[in-house]
Amino acid sequence: MASAKHSVLVPAQDIPRAILVLRGQRVLLDAELASLYGVTTKRLNEQVKRNIERFPEDFMFRLTAAETESLKRWQIATGSQKHRDPRFPPYAFTEHGAIMAASILNSPRAIEMSVYVVRAFVQLREMLTSNKELAQKLRELEHKLKNHDEAIAAILSAIRELMAPPATKRRPIGFTADLSKKS
Repeated sequence: MASAKHSVLVPAQDIPRAILVLRGQRVLLDAELASLYGVTTKRLNEQVKRNIERFPEDFMFRLTAAETESLKRWQIATGSQKHRDPRFPPYAFTEHGAIMAASILNSPRAIEMSVYVVRAFVQLREMLTSNKELAQKLRELEHKLKNHDEAIAAILSAIRELMAPPATKRRPIGFTADLSKKS
């Protein structure tokens, strides 16, 4: 049993780096998941095909050619992706799909790593939630600052008016009749 604990090759903190956002969902590609579970991508995909009824669209989907091409541009190809048959684009597994994959593989390594995978997805979810809360607080602060800026501008304007010397009333040159006074 102790050897199973030492078989973990991928540290739990590295799993979130492998999680991608595709089609608005956080997913792990089949090659990454296979690597985590200690099997080949081919073996993982064989087991998925044998148990396809366990993988509805919200658990797993196949990438389109455009998605696959865009991933190749920015992602370093791992050994299992270099030799992939180009006719078959990779599968993307959501959190639930990754857990289901561990259950169909039914190996000690897959079961052990599924715990880390769940923790990684939960960690990402918590980070996104805290980022949303932070964004909301920033919007509130910006709104307050805008109101404060307007108030400060009004105060400065009032101070400038008070600092301006009053216009002195000068007496016109020459004889003027004061029509306002009637005796």
